[in-house]
Amino acid sequence: MRRLALLAAPALAMLALPGAAFAHPKLLSSNPAPNTAVAKPTTLTLTFSEELVGPLSGIELVMTGMPGMANHAPMPIKGFKTAAAGKVLTVTLPRALPAGSYNLKWHAVAADQHRIEGQYAFTVR
Repeated sequence: MRRLALLAAPALAMLALPGAAFAHPKLLSSNPAPNTAVAKPTTLTLTFSEELVGPLSGIELVMTGMPGMANHAPMPIKGFKTAAAGKVLTVTLPRALPAGSYNLKWHAVAADQHRIEGQYAFTVR
């Protein structure tokens, strides 16, 4: 019985900790927003539910389609700068994105050090 009590004590202590210790960052909003069409952006922003660890958070951006080009091969966008300030991840592009469809994959790390990932698509007109 005593052994069971010794094993149960750490589990009960973990349950008593605040829920925030087990939270993960969630994407609350973004610009451009998922499944929207925007005019040639030069900056992208993603806002999360928790403060980010900047060096461990970022994006991958791929152009997946271009007007007038059937069977456009996916083309990674390079040369952008990413900065995290608080809960906001800002991506500064070297130039405005050309017209086409894009897939944005993000990864975010908050104080709990767990990497959370997601993705969404948008269009530039």
